Amino acid sequence: MPRAEDVLVEEHLQELASRLHGPARLKSDLLTEARHDLLDVVDAYRENGVPPTEAQRRAVAEFGSPAQLLPSWQAELAVAALRGLSLRMLAVAGVAVVAGDLTWHGSSWSAGGPPPFAYRLLAESVDWIWMSALLLAVAGLLVVAASARSTRPGVAVAQRAVGTGLTGVLVLGMLTGGALFGWSLGMWDAALTWPPMIIGLVLAGGAYFSLSRAARGWLRATVAR
Repeated sequence: MPRAEDVLVEEHLQELASRLHGPARLKSDLLTEARHDLLDVVDAYRENGVPPTEAQRRAVAEFGSPAQLLPSWQAELAVAALRGLSLRMLAVAGVAVVAGDLTWHGSSWSAGGPPPFAYRLLAESVDWIWMSALLLAVAGLLVVAASARSTRPGVAVAQRAVGTGLTGVLVLGMLTGGALFGWSLGMWDAALTWPPMIIGLVLAGGAYFSLSRAARGWLRATVAR
């Protein structure tokens, strides 16, 4: 609970919090550190005989306005959001590339005639999309690592480019993957009761949900910059 005499400090922190978007843990860490710094300054002023309210006003003025503080903080949050999106995409795409075909392995219909050409083309496109997602995820982690060493404008451009690519490939993956599953269920009734297919649907749904949240978080953090 904030002390009664710290209301001005809390108001300043609440304004900062309302305008920051990004990973919750990092955002909380930034605000907690800011609170500690502000209260240290307030205590220093009060030890010198400055009244509580005036001490807070001076501390807030010295600390900086939202216009001064938010750009660097929001940039840090955007990088963290890109890291989270890249890591999730790396995990999901890696599994999709390595184990995607296991959904069909040993199925009762796999020994029949080949599916239509358009179906096979769609299946191959799904494989290529996830391979592209895997490469983009690696690129995202490299850009994040570069961001820690450089603040040049080109790095920020690379962040946006990779994040946009990851978001775009996620949308493509969801559309093509959903179409492939739907087509498969329409062609083979047995697919409705095939355990690997059911497991694949559940895992894919969870993966898409997780990636969608991460992509949304990155978009909000980036737009807010």
